[in-house]
Order: sequence, then structure tokens, then C-alpha cells
Amino acid sequence: MEKAILVNLATTRQEKLEAEESMEELANLTLAAGARVVEKIFQNRPRISPKYFIGEGKAEEIARTRKELQADLVIFDRNLSAIQQRSLEKKIGGKVIDRTQLIMDIFAQRARSNEGKLQVELAQLNYLLPRLVGKGIGLSRQAGGIGLRGPGEKKLEEDRRRIQDRIARIRKEIQGVQKRRASQRQNRKESHVPVVSLVGYTSAGKSTLFNQLCHESAFASPQLFATLDPVLRRAELPDGLFFYLSDTVGFIKKLPVQLITSFQATLEEVEEADCLLHVIDYSSPHSKTQVEAVEQILADMETADIPVIKVYNKIDLLPQKEEFLAKNKSSDPCSAYISAMTGEGVPELRDKIGAFIFKDLQVFYFRIPKNREDLLESFPRWSFVLKKRENVGHWEVKVMADPRFITNSRAFLAKGDEPW
Repeated sequence: MEKAILVNLATTRQEKLEAEESMEELANLTLAAGARVVEKIFQNRPRISPKYFIGEGKAEEIARTRKELQADLVIFDRNLSAIQQRSLEKKIGGKVIDRTQLIMDIFAQRARSNEGKLQVELAQLNYLLPRLVGKGIGLSRQAGGIGLRGPGEKKLEEDRRRIQDRIARIRKEIQGVQKRRASQRQNRKESHVPVVSLVGYTSAGKSTLFNQLCHESAFASPQLFATLDPVLRRAELPDGLFFYLSDTVGFIKKLPVQLITSFQATLEEVEEADCLLHVIDYSSPHSKTQVEAVEQILADMETADIPVIKVYNKIDLLPQKEEFLAKNKSSDPCSAYISAMTGEGVPELRDKIGAFIFKDLQVFYFRIPKNREDLLESFPRWSFVLKKRENVGHWEVKVMADPRFITNSRAFLAKGDEPW
């Protein structure tokens, strides 16, 4: 297991207040990537150094610490420029990476499907390309110097072209994925089955809740970014209604823009949902800032028009568990308190989801003549068929549907509230 030194630089009072929390998260990311933290180093300074990011004296201190602890790499809690990374590696005498590279490494390890692997590779190449360009610019400015002409620049140009060609191919493949997903979403829309998407900070318990609601056994783990590939399953309610539930990649503070862009095909499942379940690790001391980070990402994704139910998870780890469970009986339809691990509060959450996504539906009873079975076959396309039985000369059907969609069958409505 590689040994890592973590470095945090605070340039404002707010960053100084959040430094410990941010480094704790970086340590968890480091562990998720497969490395062990052997030291944490903090620095406060009014501005970022263009050359070393941190101060030169602090860089020399890290070099000594790395040598003493025999650390394999140094991880910075912010993004580094190509110049800063190269200067630090030369000064420290070892491998230096930033937060974005660390997260992308975890994504590369976790991706299982071909789609997930393509999206991670696209993010990595988009991250690498400007760094190669930066090196090329550096060489160009020194053109004419001995040892800096010809093959060096030619090799960089070849690298750039290969990366650009690969990016173009990956984007083409991902566009094919987007088209397939768009077609699948269109089919779901035509069936009028609502789609609910789980969103939340990484390791908030989304996959565990997904398993509870869908009676599935999708991979769930306390590790960060355990789920990368989107999963979509049917989830049923006690009254026979059902919806599609999607589990998606977890969010995190300072989520690299390359990953947001590359995972657009996956995140479209969130943008096209009828309702979002924002799963919150309520036992975390950092739950407030985690909620703010998720809400900021959702705002950037332009999901403002999609209704959200806040799901306060992991209440089994809190001493006030019973008080929180009692809150589920309140009239607030936009929040629920649960333990996805034990199942406590999940039935109440199901009720709130149903009330939310099916609020425009009504129950209708139809008597369809045997010679109009063509109408009967159309029912699943615009309604939820709750009961169907054959009788003398006709079919009796009980459905839940939006009143706007019953036009073609209105003549066969049965009289009375519940005629059978």
C-alpha cells in the first residue's frame, strides 16, 4: 500500500475554518484509492504561489518529511497547474498529485461497465490534454535552444494528436450511449411511469436505500464512490402503483469539472427525473456542508424545476432516533427520516414518494365490451392497471390515471365510486 502525505493550503478565513473537514475527506478519498495517510500538512498564506502553490519553505519541509517517512506520494487538497505540479515534484523529489487526479483514480478503479470506463477515460484525457499543451508552449518559447528543438516538440505534438483523436472517438461512443438512453427515457415517458432519481453526497447510503425500495441487491459499500454506473429498477408501492428508481454516482465538494462533463450521459438520468430523493447522511457532523455541496451541483445542472424529497438517512446511529421517526407522521411531504440499513422509516418514505409522484392521478372504473379489446390493450400505455377481470360480455378494469388521458375510453366509464 502506498504511503501518502496530504497537504492543505488555506488562503481565506473560511478555508482555514474548513481545513480539518476538507483534509478528513481527502484522507477518506486516499484510503478509497488504496493508499495510507502518514502525515497531514497545513499552511495558511494570503495567496497561492504561482510556482509551488504553497510557499517554497513549506515545499522544502514537505521534501524532508517525505524522505523521513519514505512516503510514495504527496496529495494536494486543491487543483494544481501543470507548472506547479512539475515544480513541486522537482522540489519534493517524489510523485505529486492533486485532488482531481485522486478522484479520477478512484473512478477508474470503480468503473465496471464499458460506459463507465469510457466516461472516466474521457475525464482523464481532458485533464491531461492542457498539461501537455502547457509543456508544448514551454518548449516553443525556448525554441532555438540546444536540445529543445525538433524531436521534443514533435513528440508532444504526436501525444496531443493521439489524445485528441481518442477524445473524439470516446465522445462519439458516449453520444451513442446518450442516444440509447434518450430512446429508453422516451419509451418510459410514453408509458407514463414516473422516474425517481437518488442523489446525494458520496457514501450517504443511496445504494442501500435503492436496495430497500427495489428489493434488490445492488452493490452497496461505505466506501466513497462505490456506485459509478447508473442502475434503473422498478419499485412497487403497496397499492400496486410503481415507478422507476435510478441510482447514480455520488457527489462531492470540489467535484472535478472534467467528471461532471464526462458523466453527462449518466447525469441526464437525474435531469430527466420526475422527482429527486436527496439522500443525506444525517449522522455525519458535516451533513450541512455536504447538503450545500449537493444543492450547488444540482443548481449547476439546472434541476430547479424537479421536486425534491430530502431523505435524512442513518438515524439508527443517532440517540434521537425515535424523535426523528415520529417526524415522519408530520404533514411535511418533502422530508423523511430513515435508516436504509435497518429499514426504519422506509414505509413512510414510500408513502411520501407515492403521494408526491402520483398526486395528479385518480381512480377510474371501466366496462370494456368484448368487441373493443383494442382499447383494453391500450390501457397500460396511459394508466396503471390495478385490477382487471373478465365478465359476461365485457371486461371490468380498475385503473389509476391522469384524467387528461382517458378521453378515448371515457364512454365506457362505470357509474358509482366503486361499482364492483
